[in-house]
Amino acid sequence: MPNTNIDRETLRELADEGSETALDRLADLADTAGDFGELSELLDEGSLHAGFLLTRRAAAAGDLRELQRICDAGYDEARHELDRLLKAPADGHRD
Repeated sequence: MPNTNIDRETLRELADEGSETALDRLADLADTAGDFGELSELLDEGSLHAGFLLTRRAAAAGDLRELQRICDAGYDEARHELDRLLKAPADGHRD
């Protein structure tokens, strides 16, 4: 069985050469480590997977500002979550 323990430096080099899979793997590692700064940087580099991971966390926390920031960084799916939270009835009641 091949060794699947790839170091971050190798992943970074591959990502810099255009490998989306390596960029996604870096995002997974950053998410596991709770490194939101790195996830944000990866989103800025164009990682849609980082955008997904950040959106999932922000939506679960109800963090509207973070969802807006993710939208502004180019991950359009965060807009759907932001809109969903904004349209949700307050305290379960719709006026």
